[in-house]
Amino acid sequence: MGKRVYRLLVVGDAGGRGQERSRQLAGLFDVDFELLLVALKTKPEQQTLIDVDLNDFNKLLALKNWLRRKPESARIIVATDKGSRLQEARACALGAMAIIQRPVNPQMLLAKFREDDRAKLAALASASNGALTPGLTAAATSLQDIFSAACAGDVIEPAAVQKASNAIVEELETQGISSWINTVRAHHSQTYQHCLLVTGVAAAFGEHIGVSRKDRQRLSFAGMLHDIGKARIPIAILEKPGRLDENEMAVMRKHPEYGLEALGTECGLPSEMLDMVVHHHELLDGSGYPHGLYGKEISDLVRIMTISDIFGALIERRSYKPPMSGKAAYQVLLDMGPKLDTDLVRAFKFISRIDQERHIAGSNGDPANAPGPLS
Repeated sequence: MGKRVYRLLVVGDAGGRGQERSRQLAGLFDVDFELLLVALKTKPEQQTLIDVDLNDFNKLLALKNWLRRKPESARIIVATDKGSRLQEARACALGAMAIIQRPVNPQMLLAKFREDDRAKLAALASASNGALTPGLTAAATSLQDIFSAACAGDVIEPAAVQKASNAIVEELETQGISSWINTVRAHHSQTYQHCLLVTGVAAAFGEHIGVSRKDRQRLSFAGMLHDIGKARIPIAILEKPGRLDENEMAVMRKHPEYGLEALGTECGLPSEMLDMVVHHHELLDGSGYPHGLYGKEISDLVRIMTISDIFGALIERRSYKPPMSGKAAYQVLLDMGPKLDTDLVRAFKFISRIDQERHIAGSNGDPANAPGPLS
C-alpha cells in the first residue's frame, strides 16, 4: 500500500518529464498529473506543484492568470532550476508558497507542506482568541508528527507521544470533557479532529469509571495512535466529502493493520497499546474487524477505546453532516446492544450530558443524520 498523505496536482510541460515526476511522487502523494494546456482549462487544486519552463514568458502570464482562480487556502509550490535567481523571482511573482529546486526530492516536497502545516498550527495556537489550549496544542502537534512519521516510514517517538498524552489527561482533569470537545471541533483536519475527540473521550471515560491515572494515560496514548494506519489510506478516501462506497470502505477497514505495521515490531510499546491500535473496531459478537474477535478475546481497555471511537465518530463535525448531540450519539451506543460491553455503555451515560453545558450548533440530534460509526 502506498504511503500517501496529500492529494497533489502536478502541472507540467509537454513531454515525459512531468509524468516521470508524478511517478516519483506517487509514493508519498495521491498524484494527478496534467499538462499545462489542459490544467489551464480547470482550477488549481488545494496542493499544486508547478513544474514548467519558467523561461517562457507566455507560460508565465498564463499561469499567473490561472492561479487567480485558486482556492483561498491553496498551497502552490513551484519547481525551479538550481541557481536560477530569475526563475525563483518568477516563482515568487506567481505567488508560490514555497520554491523547490529540480530535481524534485519527494521527501523535501513533503517537508514543505509539513512546515506550512506547523506554521499554521503555531499561528492558531498563539491566536488571541485562545483557539487551542496547551493540551490541545501538544496533542495536535504530536498527531502531526505521528502521521508524518507513518507516511514517511520513520520511527515514531513514544516519549513525545507520552508527553502529549499526559498533557491531555491533565487538561481533562482541570477543564472537563465538554470544553475539550467544543475546542477540538474547531480543528481544521477531519482526521486529526477524530483522533483528538477519541483521545479526550477515552481518557475522560476512564476518569469517570475510576481507572488508575496510569491507565488513563494509556488510554490517552492509545487514542493518539489508534488511527495511525489512516496515514496510509489515500487522502481521496480518508477525507471524502460523503459516504464511502463498498470498495472504499474495504480499503478504509485495513487501517488498523496498517497502524500496527506503521508502529513496527521494534517500537517497544506495551502489548496493551498495540492491542488498542489494531482491535479498536472489534465487536463482542464477532462482527468487527480486522480479526473478528469474540467476547472475552477483547480486553477491557479495547472495549473502552471502541466505545470512545464510535462516540467520537458520531459527534464529530464533518463536511457533509452536522455532529450528533451527545444524547443521540449515546442512544446509538445503546442500540448496538450486545456488540458492545453493556456495563461500560451504561457507565458511559455521563458523557451524553456534554450538550447541557454548551449546545452543539447545527445538530438536530437525529441518528439518521449520523456518519457511519464503524468506519
